[in-house]
Amino acid sequence: MLKKLFSYVIPVKVYQINSALSTTIEVTWVNGELVLDSKNTNYSYGSLQRILRLGLKHIGFSKVLSMKHILILGVAGGSVIKTIVNEIHYKGKITGVEIDPEIIKIANSYFDLNVIKNLEIIIDDAFEFVLKTKDKYDLIIIDIFQDIVMPNFLFENYFVKRICFLLQQGGFVLFNTMILNEIDNKRNKDYVSEFMDPDFKIKCIPRIEQHNELIVIEKLN
Repeated sequence: MLKKLFSYVIPVKVYQINSALSTTIEVTWVNGELVLDSKNTNYSYGSLQRILRLGLKHIGFSKVLSMKHILILGVAGGSVIKTIVNEIHYKGKITGVEIDPEIIKIANSYFDLNVIKNLEIIIDDAFEFVLKTKDKYDLIIIDIFQDIVMPNFLFENYFVKRICFLLQQGGFVLFNTMILNEIDNKRNKDYVSEFMDPDFKIKCIPRIEQHNELIVIEKLN
């Protein structure tokens, strides 16, 4: 409790581990809230939770509530899962895919992710998972970073088409991206401009928390 109180004055680190995938992972009390950070960015809770909550509000909490199966690629500490379960009161199935088992251990120990009954966590590479899954999803949330780096495969045509194939009719993709320079900005513009499929609608929610841009894809038919 003292650490939580002190955190309103100065951040209080409570846990740190080196990760082969994300350099340093830290759990810190900040303004009375536990957050999960990598070396250079927020991984869960804090600003990231605000970003993805805004994306879910854009889709519509009532729509999310009526969905049967949600896929989350990139779980980290599970802040978006907590939003879906605790704020939206979603009761359907959630499948979370996370490549780093150490992060899931942290999420269970510090953020009680393992007590969520309608959540299944799968330790796997997101690209490999989407290639082999047989399920279809009403919402796919993509939130994959290695510190501040986004893997190239996220923007490759084959991956994008596979993600869209896995969507149910009327389903959504919520894709969290980071723009740090003009190269990233052009990457996102190219991604949106090349998305010409008439069965889908695509929209950007730009410059959230300074560097993040959300891309929302809706499957119309």
